[in-house]
Amino acid sequence: MEEVCARFVSQKISKARWRPLPAAALQPPDLFATGSWDNEDNRISIWSVGDVGSAGLNGEYQGEPQLLCDIRHNGDVMDMQFLDQERIVVGSSTGSVTVFRHHQNNQTLSASHRWENAHYHADQYTACGGAACTGVICNNPEIVTVGEDGRINLYRADQKDAVRTIGQATEFHCTVWTDTPISNTLWPQGARMGC
Repeated sequence: MEEVCARFVSQKISKARWRPLPAAALQPPDLFATGSWDNEDNRISIWSVGDVGSAGLNGEYQGEPQLLCDIRHNGDVMDMQFLDQERIVVGSSTGSVTVFRHHQNNQTLSASHRWENAHYHADQYTACGGAACTGVICNNPEIVTVGEDGRINLYRADQKDAVRTIGQATEFHCTVWTDTPISNTLWPQGARMGC
């Protein structure tokens, strides 16, 4: 019978993502991020699986993940993806999209960039008009988001506004990145929207 390692984290976890490794890396990933939903205080957390040298006879990790750091997140975490080794892009139920930076030297997280009303129902500037950002996909430096408002946004990391927006579809729930170009006049090569 297979052994299962479970850990009580006192939060409802909606997403978990492994931190990508450099192309030349030979070891398996050792850090992952989680995002929570439906809590009074939702969080983005970074976890370490520790020393992969503690693998069992079947090559399975025998330790327990250790919480390295976390930060409060406004709204439910609907989707999240690593942009690179240090940055995580998070889509919120409030309609915002936030880039969090993991500072590995002191094991902290900070919000480094935020598009406050990336997705909205009626008016981008109405406080109650937020529509959930349901999907995020990254191909550094580009970030594509989709939401319940039927909009697809293309952002570039550290730029204030969307590079391109296609709006008013019924609604989207996810995105994928492929090597097939769609239209270089609308999107960079590789972007493909919808599921």
